[in-house]
Amino acid sequence: MPTTRAPAKDMTDPAGPAGRSAVRTLLRLWPYVRPVRVRLFTAAFVAIVASCVGLVIPLVLKWMVDGPVADRDPAGVWLGALYLLLLGVAEALLFGLRRWMVARPLSHVEAEMRAELYRHLQRLPVAFHDRWASGQLLSRATTDLMLLRMFLAFPLTFLLVNGVTIIVGVVIMLVQDWTLGLVILGPAVPVMITCIVFEKRYAEVARLAQDQVGDLTTVVEESVLGIRIIKGFGRHRTQARAFHGLSRTLRGTELRKAGLLATIWGVIVTLPEVAIGAALVLGTVRVADGQLSAGTLVAFLSTALALRWPVDSIGFLLAMSQEAATATERYFEVMDAEPESDRSAAGPGEPRPAEGDGLRFHHVGFRYPDAPADSPPVLEDIDLHIRPGESMALVGATGSGKTTLTALVPRLHEVTSGRITLDGQDITALPRAELRSLVAVAFEEPTLFSASVGENVLMGADGTAGAAELDRALDVAQAGFVRQLPQGTATQVGEQGLSLSGGQRQRLALARAVVGRPRFLVLDDPLSALDVHTEAAVEAALRRVLADTTALIVAHRPSTVLLADRVALLSGGRITAVGTHHELLSSNAEYAHLMSGEQEDAS
Repeated sequence: MPTTRAPAKDMTDPAGPAGRSAVRTLLRLWPYVRPVRVRLFTAAFVAIVASCVGLVIPLVLKWMVDGPVADRDPAGVWLGALYLLLLGVAEALLFGLRRWMVARPLSHVEAEMRAELYRHLQRLPVAFHDRWASGQLLSRATTDLMLLRMFLAFPLTFLLVNGVTIIVGVVIMLVQDWTLGLVILGPAVPVMITCIVFEKRYAEVARLAQDQVGDLTTVVEESVLGIRIIKGFGRHRTQARAFHGLSRTLRGTELRKAGLLATIWGVIVTLPEVAIGAALVLGTVRVADGQLSAGTLVAFLSTALALRWPVDSIGFLLAMSQEAATATERYFEVMDAEPESDRSAAGPGEPRPAEGDGLRFHHVGFRYPDAPADSPPVLEDIDLHIRPGESMALVGATGSGKTTLTALVPRLHEVTSGRITLDGQDITALPRAELRSLVAVAFEEPTLFSASVGENVLMGADGTAGAAELDRALDVAQAGFVRQLPQGTATQVGEQGLSLSGGQRQRLALARAVVGRPRFLVLDDPLSALDVHTEAAVEAALRRVLADTTALIVAHRPSTVLLADRVALLSGGRITAVGTHHELLSSNAEYAHLMSGEQEDAS
């Protein structure tokens, strides 16, 4: 099971939550929002109108109290009640219209962002995926994008709507009575200071919580994929402790978030309530003294109460905005990662390599991008020529760099120095799609997808292969067992192909490699999981395939080595010997030791 973790962003970094502007971060969403901006702006305008309609209600109350109620006019009271009913219905309908207007476009925005993230993940180099935990990537594609959709649907609109509502409401109160208006405005400064302090602290905790969700997702995913290992070794309690430990940590972080939110809510709710109470007492005294009409006091207090929701909501709107800013930051951490360049050494219009020179490694060196600067390279000065139609076995002790060398051919990793050519053409001069149509690979650890057997195998073809090519590839790989499956090649193999044995998965991976009749074939110990009899049958069929292709085969068993025309010995990151199996067996002690099966399994 994978154990890598993407490190959480350093909170002390100037680029981290404490040093970045939430507004600047959220503005990066504009390219995704631009196509639906008309509906969003229209929905915001409708919400502002609905909110302002609500502020008309206190004015109607003032008219009713100072007019029909004071004059004891029942008809006027009923008329006022009708006005209030119509205003309430209009406000509800307008808010409903706003919700309807944003639902579809924002779902589209979320879907587009998720699709773009998925496309970008496919284009990122293998080195990126080696560094990042899958759970971290999954949480960005699900939880973070859900937070962004919620932000665009609610906080983004209502920060604007509530701001306009508060301004209009304050103007109405000041027009009614400026003295009481100043009393209501008293808490504005301490509330603003609280919001500024809250924003910085909440941003840090929100980022920490979302990173911890990613770590927890990784543990769950690994436990599901590795359930056989967990059960086989009785490690369920260990995994449960790891899960509960992360859960408790996340719970503590969420409680810190709740505490911060409770603090700002306490301030935002308490101070305005105190101000409304003071305005009520002062207003009542002034009404009693005849300085203020009862209708004006009712309208003033009704307006103040109507502003309670816009003011009280500031806390959680800011909280949701900070979480959205953090989600945006996490999303673009992935989107900003440099993808594989399609072409790096030549311009457009390069011809497809003509057959004639085979596969060459020209003084190739390789070092992993995140390796310490003073560490030795994994591969150094690899100079190797596999002639057209020739098969070469690559042999070496565990950890000598065999798999890394094979990964350089389809450009799963980029060479650090030197170059690799196919029939005389540098592989970096080819578009990756073109290169990978020329080179087919089969890995020691085969990966199958949640699809049918046939779909898994035909992934190795260019889309034109049919039943005949599928049957041929299955025959080469000695994978006739698929015909005994319930639906034959249409049988779903399940996630990771775990419904099949290791040998069956390996044979399907081999069939996938040969189904497209590639010119170059790279096999990383493709027969390691097969029994002796099946291995012999696969080797017999594979010899016919190798006669028509140029192949590099990582081998550990003498039987696999005998498939190749020549053998290259990789030792300490260098090619130390090249020759036939029998030549190296008699002239090279290290090779003879490896082929004797007595070597220790060093990592």
